[in-house]
Amino acid sequence: MSDEENTKKMKKFQSVRGMHDMLPEDHDYYTVVKKAIRHRARQAGFRRITTPLLEDIGVFERSLGVATDVVEKEMYKIKTEKHTYGLRPESTAGVCRAFIEHGMNSWAQPVQFYYIEPHYRHDRPQKGRFREFRQFGVEVLGNRDPSLDAQVILLASKILRDLKIDDRFTLHINTIGTAKSRKKYEVALRDYFLPKLRNLSEDSQRRIETNPLRILDSKDEDDKILSELAPKFENFLDDESKQYFAKVLHYLDAVGVKYAINEKLVRGLDYYCDTVFEFVDEDGLSVLAGGRYDGLIEKLGGQPTPGFGFAGGVERLISHLKDAGVVPPEKDHVDVYVACIGESAKGKAMKLISDLHDMGVHVRGAIGKDSMRNQLKNADKFGAPWTLILGDVEVREGIIILRNMTEGAQERIPFDGILDKVKELLDPENLDTWKMGE
Repeated sequence: MSDEENTKKMKKFQSVRGMHDMLPEDHDYYTVVKKAIRHRARQAGFRRITTPLLEDIGVFERSLGVATDVVEKEMYKIKTEKHTYGLRPESTAGVCRAFIEHGMNSWAQPVQFYYIEPHYRHDRPQKGRFREFRQFGVEVLGNRDPSLDAQVILLASKILRDLKIDDRFTLHINTIGTAKSRKKYEVALRDYFLPKLRNLSEDSQRRIETNPLRILDSKDEDDKILSELAPKFENFLDDESKQYFAKVLHYLDAVGVKYAINEKLVRGLDYYCDTVFEFVDEDGLSVLAGGRYDGLIEKLGGQPTPGFGFAGGVERLISHLKDAGVVPPEKDHVDVYVACIGESAKGKAMKLISDLHDMGVHVRGAIGKDSMRNQLKNADKFGAPWTLILGDVEVREGIIILRNMTEGAQERIPFDGILDKVKELLDPENLDTWKMGE
């Protein structure tokens, strides 16, 4: 078989289904999202944490619940001869494990973290959801107070507002009470749904024993109809849970956060209690969600420690930013292209480029052996408004040619004065400089 035939038969690789490349234009949006999160989190005293991509499988089984969809069907598991690990499907469990492992109960309380990390779930890809996805979130550990719940929800709403997409979402909020009241409600739901078992979807039939609350937020139409007549959670809430939730709503009113009480909002993970919430778009998809999880650290072997937090999907936020016509600032532009011909010119050009970089100018060029014509074409492709042209003749004469790429006009500038000339042409506010601590 010839080399040409062999090349034709070679497999063309593509990204794995559910995974995706984040191209430079997507990173422009990603940078905006990260900056909005980081800005609001730092303002409120949160510090960044990163937990390992791999955790002992028990961290997720014990925290999320063995019978949850995440653990049963969605988590990527890696088995070695002696251990089974899970690729991080969410971050709250790992942050709580770190809290215990590093003795953070001795730190000033509450301990406040934020994160922006990749996560993995073997989920069915759908709009704005991938098998490799990036989530951001915050966790507050060590304090139980309804005003804290409201402050964290306010933080989430401010991030959406800063991104100019807050009007695309409705805040849904509910209480699922204490673990004790939840157990009573689960028994009532099981008694209600069991006689109707064959009318439920396959997923809900499985959940009736493991997590009947999840039937209430099923997307199946038959499940929705049956759920309408199901027992109401409010009839099983104890007075403490009701009073706590009323205070959360009071504080949200005090800070001007609008919400809709959604009695069917239960969240799918076992560790939640009391306040749960979601920011939902017009298609009913959640872009950001969270709640209280006071028993989670104890489940993982730590001392009883209350917790509250949320997580949001970066890809879904980016999708909304694009749909809303939000244009991120373009910071990867090229200010100046340096075109050169000849070895002596290339050496001078390399030093010039380095000096321009140190000034904060975005510069490309002075590579390869292309003709001057091709180099000028490249300058056009990169969108450089100015090109500096240098050849052996210019080196001998001690000058450099400055070309205005928009007008096509050019002038000869003394080489020793070109840095000052470029600085004069560019807006000082657009110069890209950095110092430690900025």
